[in-house]
Amino acid sequence: MKSDINNYIRNSLEILYMADVDESHIQLLETRKEFKGDITLVVFPLLRYSSGSPEETAKAIGDYLKNQLSDVQDYNVINGFLNITFTPDHWIKIFSTILGDDHFGMTAPTDISELILIEYSSPNTNKPLHLGHIRNNLIGFSLARILESNGYRVIKTNIVNDRGIHICKSMVAWMKFGNGETPENSGEKGDHLVGRYYVRFERELSKEVEELERQGKTKEEAWMAAPLLEEARELLRKWEAGDTNTVDLWETMNGWVYDGFNVTYDLLGIEFDKIYYESETFKSGKEIVINAIEQGYLFKKPDGSVWVDLSEFNLEEKLLLRSDGTTVYMTQDIGTAVERYNDFGFDRHLYVVGNEQNYHFQVLKLVLKKLGYGWSDGLFHFSYGMVELPEGKMKSREGTIVDADDLIKEMIHTAYEMSEELGKLDIYTGEEKDEILRKIGLGALKYFILKVDPKKNMMFNPVESIDFNGNTGPFIQYTYSRIQSIMRKAGDIESFSPAGLTPNQKEIELIKLLNQFPTVVSEAGENLSPALLANYCYDLSKVFNQYYHDYIILGESDLLTRRFRIKLTWQTGEMIRKGMWLLGIELPDRM
Repeated sequence: MKSDINNYIRNSLEILYMADVDESHIQLLETRKEFKGDITLVVFPLLRYSSGSPEETAKAIGDYLKNQLSDVQDYNVINGFLNITFTPDHWIKIFSTILGDDHFGMTAPTDISELILIEYSSPNTNKPLHLGHIRNNLIGFSLARILESNGYRVIKTNIVNDRGIHICKSMVAWMKFGNGETPENSGEKGDHLVGRYYVRFERELSKEVEELERQGKTKEEAWMAAPLLEEARELLRKWEAGDTNTVDLWETMNGWVYDGFNVTYDLLGIEFDKIYYESETFKSGKEIVINAIEQGYLFKKPDGSVWVDLSEFNLEEKLLLRSDGTTVYMTQDIGTAVERYNDFGFDRHLYVVGNEQNYHFQVLKLVLKKLGYGWSDGLFHFSYGMVELPEGKMKSREGTIVDADDLIKEMIHTAYEMSEELGKLDIYTGEEKDEILRKIGLGALKYFILKVDPKKNMMFNPVESIDFNGNTGPFIQYTYSRIQSIMRKAGDIESFSPAGLTPNQKEIELIKLLNQFPTVVSEAGENLSPALLANYCYDLSKVFNQYYHDYIILGESDLLTRRFRIKLTWQTGEMIRKGMWLLGIELPDRM
């Protein structure tokens, strides 16, 4: 539609003003709700061609379009903006186009499409996934689907932080206090069990530090001298040296955690094409750093530590290898990036990581560039905001994180309570009811998180998220299930041509929203914002419910109008389904 109007506007300017128009000067927007019209032309950039006032120019273009384009019904001019209204027949033609395109709004990638690699999740193996991980996973997975639907090839990856001082802390605590406890003999999920020992380590370490402070040491001195922390450091050195007993325990405890993670990923419907492990990539990162010293890109300090000089980028020196030869996060991220490029030859690499890591990824890109990896220009940090609860920030060291598994259970239980109170699922029993409640609970959780601009911090409220009214997942799910109920009663949909029909204003509003779907998908991809799709699904659901309330669908006596309304209802359901699929949200057929 916009491309056709574009051409007519260019023609109008050529005829009216003898002007060869730069297409970038033709700016078309959706007409704001407070004004009459379907599409709005911003006239100000065109004044260079007309040499007239905004109002005169807008009126001249409006008259031309109305005379030349049968689909233009009327226009109005407000402060240099030309608001164009299309005929009802125009919207029927648009609807016919939508009906005839099974892939409307979605562009499939080809073998030569740009390849984007997305990293998300990135958990540590010293604790279970928590609410922050949920937002990370939901954003990353949704972005993958959105970008793929914009015609990009996408590889979904995860990097598991399975080595370092954090897992050694859990190992030390388990050796000291575990008494042979396992997920099997304790009945506790593996990632929860290991996370509990990490918290135990931190508590015991705090006691040691307090005792050393009482003996006269400063807080910093006490931390450095704490025996428990030295045990963890020694365990890390043994692990990097390949000590058999240390590696065996590390493999066992990490195995418990991987099993636990997989259960949570399955619950969330999250998947990856390839999982990388820092225990492997740190080796290649270390090798790259050592070779870079020999090539003169890096330098050693007297204590043997290895650094990169970033003064040419107005940044400080950055540590890449400690004096004892152990690696830091930057080193292993260098190795991971190089391995991924060798594996896939990506065009772009998107790191979905919280905004507290902004500086880290700025430095990573510059270090790789300094080391001669030209493809580092394709590295981008998708920096998203933190998610908090009304009670405040979560702290894993203190064991005050909001566990992902517990939150999922709570959401499903809240869905049960809400549905019981409203009596919405009284007719269902057993497995069918459980499956519906699972979809409602997870849909509420996912939608509440994804409807917020990912770059913003957000407050998560479980009770608000599961409301069956307002801008929530269950409201959209209920709208979809209502549509499916209508379609079951309608039976087989007969093919028909809507030509000659005159849609009412609510039907035009629905068609306009359906027609916006490709634009929303495109903008969600350009802006990397699932929130645009989430709020589109809400707007579409809200308008459909108003339409359902105001007009008869199945009971309509005129056969052609009845068929049209059934088709419009079906297409609305399809667009809701597509939009929510892009968010990774399941829709129950019955509620």
